[in-house]
Amino acid sequence: MPDGSDFQAVTKESPGNERMQELMRAIQEGATAFLRREYRWVSVFVAAMAVLIFALLDYGRPWGAIAYVLGALLSAIAGFVGMTIATRANARTTQAATIGAHKALPLAFRGGAVMGFTVAGLALFGISMSYLVFVEWLDVDDAFEVVTAFGLGASSIALFSRVGGGIYTKAADVGADLVGKVEAGIPEDDPRNPATIADNVGDNVGDVAGMGADLFESYAGSIIAPIALAAFIPTITLENTPEFFVFPLAVAAVGMIASIIGAFFVRAGDRLDPHQLAAALHRGTNVAMAITTVAVVGLGYLMFSDTEGTDNWWGLSVSVVGGLIVGYAIGKVAEIWTSSDFRPVKNIAKQSETGPATTVLAGISAGMISVGASVLLVALGTGIAYWGGEQLGEGYGVYGIALAAVGMLATTGVVVSVDAYGPISDNAGGIAEMAHLDPKVREVTDSLDALGNTTAAVAKGFAVGSAALTALALFKAFEASVAAEGEILALNLGEVEVFIGLFLGAMLPFVFAALTIDAVGRAANQMIEEVRRQFREIPGLRDGDPSATPDYAKCVDISTAAALREMLLPGGLAIVIPLAIGFIDIDALGGFLAGALVVGFCLAIYMANAGGAWDNAKKYIEGGEHGGKGSDAHKAAVVGDTVGDPFKDTSGPAMNILIKVMTIVALIFAPAFV
Repeated sequence: MPDGSDFQAVTKESPGNERMQELMRAIQEGATAFLRREYRWVSVFVAAMAVLIFALLDYGRPWGAIAYVLGALLSAIAGFVGMTIATRANARTTQAATIGAHKALPLAFRGGAVMGFTVAGLALFGISMSYLVFVEWLDVDDAFEVVTAFGLGASSIALFSRVGGGIYTKAADVGADLVGKVEAGIPEDDPRNPATIADNVGDNVGDVAGMGADLFESYAGSIIAPIALAAFIPTITLENTPEFFVFPLAVAAVGMIASIIGAFFVRAGDRLDPHQLAAALHRGTNVAMAITTVAVVGLGYLMFSDTEGTDNWWGLSVSVVGGLIVGYAIGKVAEIWTSSDFRPVKNIAKQSETGPATTVLAGISAGMISVGASVLLVALGTGIAYWGGEQLGEGYGVYGIALAAVGMLATTGVVVSVDAYGPISDNAGGIAEMAHLDPKVREVTDSLDALGNTTAAVAKGFAVGSAALTALALFKAFEASVAAEGEILALNLGEVEVFIGLFLGAMLPFVFAALTIDAVGRAANQMIEEVRRQFREIPGLRDGDPSATPDYAKCVDISTAAALREMLLPGGLAIVIPLAIGFIDIDALGGFLAGALVVGFCLAIYMANAGGAWDNAKKYIEGGEHGGKGSDAHKAAVVGDTVGDPFKDTSGPAMNILIKVMTIVALIFAPAFV
């Protein structure tokens, strides 16, 4: 069951033999140590931001600062809980794989379900309590700005968790792949490779804890955006039309219930057929979406049919359902461009026969062309949502767009469950290899892992698509907040301030991506040199001498130190630059946010899909195509996968947080800017 009993259901399963348990504990200890150190570093930033909110904003004394810290705290807890269960589910999934995929897949999914429902539950709880405490019970001044501060707290943790965790995991992954598979010619996750434990730790701190904080922020932000926007629509008041403030929370609640029901439908058969495994995972999402669609229509009728001025109440349901469907469609685009069942990945694999250059070119092309389909879908979803909102009257269209973002993430519980299943399966494969289990066990875990790459790309599609709509709604709320302070935000490209801001905003996602990719490169370089040193200086290690033991801890320490050091600059830019521009010129800030939103969205889709395509092209070849493992095509595909690692797991996923963080900073500090 997808609740607290899931934790017990996972932990009661056998973790396997002593060697498997030893590896599981090493991964647990490395992941826990990194997360504690990361949170200590980030807590300094959170404290500084809380002081800034307290000092500069009237509503920040003290409620805004309290809400901000609460959002940060719950986001951190969500990531930590997910990482805790994932590092306990990995060896147990390996042991289950000795029986078959029908046993391993549901177990890995249950581990992911703890993560998924923790993320959705804590976010919904935090926003609901913030609404009740600050709006209903205490009736504080500028209550909705205080609730928005909760979202900034969640975004702050998410940004650093995604960047820090992404740098950690990809530094270890790149180092392990290039020295292990390419130079030494040993299999992935071979226990001789000193970077293997660091690589498996990285799966948890980046793809579980970082992803959890990311989806927590996305989910919370999507709910906060329509609430904040409603506060600035003149015809909506808390006294006369409270339904507009409660409706986003209600949609999230029915989506949570639907996700719980959908999770029960995830069942796998005995065969390793990827289509069967994919169908088992997607069944849960599809059931949750169907239930949510019906529930949202009923919810709209119950809440708005008797409200004055909402004769066309169904328009809001259209907005939500439109967002849900478009989010699913963006996920399918990601699946088409990252699954080995479709032409893009097969084309990359074929291009690998002529070397790394053509492999990289094919991946870049696939990622770029996928942006076209995703942008068209977002444009369609925006138009449908706007039309649905306008059925209630002029001025409600943007509120409808904000609701579409809630719709996209309404089934976050089951979407994150499916996403978090991937890193657990990846870890399970690593443990199978390092524990020298029967190769058939690795076949099972590899089949689950290949599917996990696609499910991760689908979840990133949901997150990035909702980020675009959420950022647009927050931008409109920022515009209204500035107007409430007596100044009109001008976005005329003929104004030099707006023009400069637009170009600065378009520039920042590229600078942010460059900084994070460079960070991965520098950290990976240290990892590569360390792995080479150990192969060179530890007698018999490379040849498989049982008495030769690699120094796993040294590699874990390299990734940890590099990630913590390198995450500060790109993470800080997202906060500092909009603050600096806002205090200089408010119109320039408007142009800056517009440029960052458009370019950041496109870059996020491109990087996530290109990276996923390279990864699965490599796995497609490892399955026996184009010469299989050890062939020249495989070596070229490994290079492509290495290039794609920071694309899909560091820079790309952090991009959607970047555009929302900057917009929410602008909204919260708007009174100080004016």
